[in-house]
Amino acid sequence: MLSAGFALAASLAWGLGDFFGGLKSRALPALAVMAWSQPFGLVALGIAVAVRGSGPADAGVAWACVSAVLGTIGLAAFYRGMAAGAMSVVAPIAAVAAGIPVAWGIAAGDRIDGLQGIGFVAALGGSLLASVERRDERARVARGVGWAVAAMLAFGAYYAPMHAAAAHDWLWPAFLFRCTSVSLVWTTALLRGGGHGVAREHLPGLVAIGVLDTGGNALFAAAASTHGLLSVVSVLASLYPVVTVLLARLVLGERVQRSQEAGMLVTLAGVVLITAG
Repeated sequence: MLSAGFALAASLAWGLGDFFGGLKSRALPALAVMAWSQPFGLVALGIAVAVRGSGPADAGVAWACVSAVLGTIGLAAFYRGMAAGAMSVVAPIAAVAAGIPVAWGIAAGDRIDGLQGIGFVAALGGSLLASVERRDERARVARGVGWAVAAMLAFGAYYAPMHAAAAHDWLWPAFLFRCTSVSLVWTTALLRGGGHGVAREHLPGLVAIGVLDTGGNALFAAAASTHGLLSVVSVLASLYPVVTVLLARLVLGERVQRSQEAGMLVTLAGVVLITAG
C-alpha cells in the first residue's frame, strides 16, 4: 500500500511538472526548459544527501545513471511533442510507456489476466485513434505524435533500471539520476551554443518544473525502495497524463476532435486496466 501511495504521488508530481513544462516549452526551446529547471531539483536532492550524511547502499544505485539517460531523452521528446501538438493527445500516448515494463515481465515469464490483456489492446488501439486527425477531409497523423511515441519508448525503458537502482534506497538513486540528467542536458546545450540564459520572468515556472520533475523521480524511487512490484508502481506512476490532460482542459481550454478525444479516454482506460493484475 505504501509503495502504491508513493507511485500515485509520483504521478501527481509528474503530471503537474509536465503540464508546466509543456506550457513553458511553447515559449522557450525544450532544451532551455530542461537546462534551467533541472538544477533546482538537483540542489534540493544535494542538500538532502548532505543532511543524511551516508553513502549509497550498494553499487546497484549506478542503474540510476542508465535510467537518467533514458528519462532525459524521453522528457526532451515529451516537451517537444507538447510544444508542437495538443497536450491532450501527446500525454496519453506517452502514458502507454506503462505497458513496456509489463511486456518485459511477460517476456521473462510473467502471466497476465484477461483485464490486462484488454488493457493492452485498449491502450494501443486508443493511442492509434488519438493519433489521427482529419483535416480537409483527409486523415493524417496529428502534430506531436512522433515525439509522443519517442517519449513513450524512452519512458517505458526508464522504469526497470530505476526500479533496480532503488531496491534498497530512494535518495541516492534520485540524486544520481538528477546529476546525470543535468550533466547530459548542459553538455548538449553548451555544444549547441544554447541554453545560456532565460528572461527573469521565466524563472519561477522553471523552478516549479524542476522541483516537480525531481520530486516525481524521487517518489518513484521511494515506491521501488518499499518493495513495490515493478508492474504495479510503474503503471500507477504512469497515470500522470490524467493530471496533464485535466489541466490542459481547465486552464488552456484545449479541445481536440471527438475521435481523438475518444482515443485519449480509451488509452487512459487501458493503462488503468493494465494495473488490474
